[in-house]
Amino acid sequence: MTGRADGLHTAGRRSLVDETIAQLRDRLGAGAWPVGERIPTEHELAERLGVGRNTVREAIRVLVHAGMLVTRQGEGTFVRSTSDPAAVLRGVQHSGVRDVLEVRAALEAEAARLAAVRHTPEDIARMRAALAREAAVMAAHPERAGREATVEHDLEFHTAVVEAAHNPALAELYRYFGDSVREAMRAAFGDHDMPEVVLATHEALVDAVESGDPDRAEAACRELLAEPTAAVEQLLAAIAARK
Repeated sequence: MTGRADGLHTAGRRSLVDETIAQLRDRLGAGAWPVGERIPTEHELAERLGVGRNTVREAIRVLVHAGMLVTRQGEGTFVRSTSDPAAVLRGVQHSGVRDVLEVRAALEAEAARLAAVRHTPEDIARMRAALAREAAVMAAHPERAGREATVEHDLEFHTAVVEAAHNPALAELYRYFGDSVREAMRAAFGDHDMPEVVLATHEALVDAVESGDPDRAEAACRELLAEPTAAVEQLLAAIAARK
């Protein structure tokens, strides 16, 4: 089969859907269709690519899931982004625990600032409830509190702070990095080496957010993150020394 005049080459037999996805992704990245513009219909794309409409439909579904396209009922499919967010996130998976932790900290500090001016009483109640559950776990399992509360329960509190910023994009990005931090830290240190949670700094952050002062909230957030970050640095140094 031969290529088309617009640069969309006919997909081969090896993997029609994967090849179609790759070609559409390349065209989006090259700016063939600007953000906000409707892409050609399934029928038109099938003609250009030399594949069936079902293949095109499946490729579009994948790119919608990846965040590059968006389908509007009765209107068609439109360009949401010319870059593939999934590719960026896959790169994060290969980053070290320090790198991922630093990005998560930057997101959380900005979220704390926004939460200070956007929070609702329900947001504050959610943060305090998360802390109460965290404290209960630490009291019930003092010998395991550090790893359990940090890896599992502490993330619930931090997510509540971020979601109090009421920025869905920030919350979704943070959720991804939160999961990445948890996986990276477990892989690097194991559960027994996880840094412990200090509830006092968490409570100070809630108070700062509730005060409505964004500078105070950011400062409290960075103070909270300073201890676990230092613990990670020490653990990384210890691991390096053993090699």
